Amino acid sequence: MAEKNTMSLDEQQVPPMVSSTLLSSEGAKEQLIQDCEELWKQMEECQNRLTLQETETLSDSDPKLSLLMKRVKALSAELYQWQKRKPDVLPVNPDVLTALGRHQLQEVDQDLEMVLSTIQAKNEKLKQDLVREQQWLEEQQQLMDRLNQTEEENRNQVVEFSEERAFQEIKTKMLRIKTYKDKILTALGEFLEEHFPLPDDGTKRKKRHSSKEPDVQLISLHEILESLIHKFSNTPHDPYVSITTSFWAPYIELLLRNGIALRHPEDPNRIRLENFTNSNI
Repeated sequence: MAEKNTMSLDEQQVPPMVSSTLLSSEGAKEQLIQDCEELWKQMEECQNRLTLQETETLSDSDPKLSLLMKRVKALSAELYQWQKRKPDVLPVNPDVLTALGRHQLQEVDQDLEMVLSTIQAKNEKLKQDLVREQQWLEEQQQLMDRLNQTEEENRNQVVEFSEERAFQEIKTKMLRIKTYKDKILTALGEFLEEHFPLPDDGTKRKKRHSSKEPDVQLISLHEILESLIHKFSNTPHDPYVSITTSFWAPYIELLLRNGIALRHPEDPNRIRLENFTNSNI
């Protein structure tokens, strides 16, 4: 049995059909598989023979312990044999090894080519991404330069604020407002003189109640409105104007009926200009 197990691979018979397929990878694979199956059969036969030879009756006192002891002895013997044995190369035929190695090298070469193509594709994509990122960076840099240039131009155009300049600006605005006010009042006066003239006897009118009383100097509707406007602007806390004999009654009635003037709630001889700034009209 030991001689069969230690039989050298040089003494094994190689089937005649293997010699015709040594140069092909498929033939090399089949030869290697046949060699492995033959060795596996020999190992199974040796294992069966060892099991038959080492069969003994178990002790009745403790059969489990006896079984474990037998298994320990068998495993120790098998370990000893494996330690003594030197590994052998299964196929000793150089043609088989050459064909198998060539086939494995071809597979490795194909795998490496696939890896190379994948890496090249990734590199190409990375190059495209790099080009896009560089373009974006250049655009951002140009935008940053333009913003810095605009900021510098605005900074050079800024005029320092001063109280004197602010005062001059306010004074100019007040002059423009005053000019506009005078223009409006002039236009208002022309309109009132045209459409609301004084009574027929001109600027003077004599009262009929008593011939001893002097003539009354009537004022125009324009002058009445001017007095109301000045009073409202100069003393807004007391905007009322007293009605004198120079105020023609029809003009007063006209202002009151059209909501331009209001009477004092306690003194009917005093009127004021309507506050149009708070009006909902």
